[in-house]
Amino acid sequence: MNKYALFLLVVSFLFLPLSAQVKKDSTSIPEKVIVHKELEKQQAEKDSLELGMKVVREIPVQEIAMDTAVTGEPLKLYPEADDFDKNLLNELYNNDLYDYMYDELVQMDYSETVKQTLPTDTLKARLAAINETTPFQIDYNPVLEKLINKKLSYQRVYMERLMTLSDYYFPLFEPYLDQYDIPLEMKYLAVVESALDPRIKSRVGATGLWQFMFTTGRSFDLEVNSYVDERMDPIKSTQAARKFMRSLYNIYGDWDLVLAAYNSGPGNVNKAIRRSGGYKNYWNIRPYLPRETAGYVPAFQAMMYLFKYGPEHGFQPQQTLYKTIATDTISIKRMISLEHVAQFTDQDLEVIQFHNPSYKLDIIPVVEGKTYNLRLPIRDAAKFVSNEDAVYAFAKAEFEKIEKPIPELLKAESRTVYRVKSGDYLGKIANRYGVRVSQIKRWNSLRSNNLRIGQRLYIHSRNPVTTSSSKPTETPSTYKVKSGDSLWKIANKYGISIASIRKMNPAKSDDLKIGDILKLK
Repeated sequence: MNKYALFLLVVSFLFLPLSAQVKKDSTSIPEKVIVHKELEKQQAEKDSLELGMKVVREIPVQEIAMDTAVTGEPLKLYPEADDFDKNLLNELYNNDLYDYMYDELVQMDYSETVKQTLPTDTLKARLAAINETTPFQIDYNPVLEKLINKKLSYQRVYMERLMTLSDYYFPLFEPYLDQYDIPLEMKYLAVVESALDPRIKSRVGATGLWQFMFTTGRSFDLEVNSYVDERMDPIKSTQAARKFMRSLYNIYGDWDLVLAAYNSGPGNVNKAIRRSGGYKNYWNIRPYLPRETAGYVPAFQAMMYLFKYGPEHGFQPQQTLYKTIATDTISIKRMISLEHVAQFTDQDLEVIQFHNPSYKLDIIPVVEGKTYNLRLPIRDAAKFVSNEDAVYAFAKAEFEKIEKPIPELLKAESRTVYRVKSGDYLGKIANRYGVRVSQIKRWNSLRSNNLRIGQRLYIHSRNPVTTSSSKPTETPSTYKVKSGDSLWKIANKYGISIASIRKMNPAKSDDLKIGDILKLK
């Protein structure tokens, strides 16, 4: 045997077991793949759990959002979005625009002289352009012209703030309106009805973004009880509103009359049609409608115009690329208060309240057969879920503590009656008695933060009130803005509300300039 043949024999011998092993293993590949995938799944679950715990321990969280299914890399983080969220939430929570809208509808003086800011010919041409793209009948009329010029002349800040709010609410409304073939322009109805405030209640009891009365809300499946008022839930109330709009359109077949009937009820519209001699055009029956409804459709059309042509008039609402605040929804298993949630997520109570406006007493109940949800910003939701058992245990202990004192607290004889003085505002009074602003508003059915001197407030306080000799700084008639000033600082210095400063200075923006003169009285 030559050396070459011997070499081949040795090589064959050495590799024979290996080839046999390969053949054997080839039959078990599927099993190994399955085991490997299972191990990967287990590791992923472990990593996910560890990440959840990390979310609790490290705030702010940077590693929550992962897009591993697509790229295996973390989602991009946009710090500017967080800034927008904070600014937008501040505007949303401190919405004090309803009174402006209501007063304009009910108390507008149609004979008053308004500065002609917009040329009539230009307005007519733009209204004609809008009319071509909408099912509403948008024609020029002097009432509509006066409303538009009024907002253009001295209500610019008010309109810019409404436009900022719309960046949050309009994307929420539009898909639901579209599902029922409701004109998307109906989103402006919520602007006119509530000034985009989900917790607002009118003088006659209409509540929420779409201003449902008690019986109407109930008839469209909105739950209203001692704990919950779904008229204040943005999504559920929008779903109910679209059903109501569709039912009205089935009656009248005209969207302008739908607007009138939504505001005053079908009975008043039918009465106005009879009194007009059978006309079914809004402008023909307008003289026979209630005063508020007479201003209602022109206000709606004015909003359509201003939102469409706002840029041409120099409106500059707060705008960013991010139109929504990312939230998640959690089904609640045990009774809990929004304050408990705020404590465990380290989030401002006002933010929690804003995302959960339908809970009247800031308590989420648990009722057999019903599911109540908690809505939170994404990062707060992660913290809540990771600590869910601890949150419920804490809530239970807190409820047990207050179970006995509550009846005593709410007895009439333990109630404090406070008379509002010059320089008072809700935050100041709340601090004095050791309660929250939201509680004072709830106890006194307040729709806004505005107070009047001499007004009675009922307060249920556990904290004794100590008298103080210190007097608030006397409020001057005007104030000259200095370096470092903000509306918040000025309001606190003189014991007045930000809303009152805004109301007395409608032409000023929140972005103050050094040397600006503000009216304070």
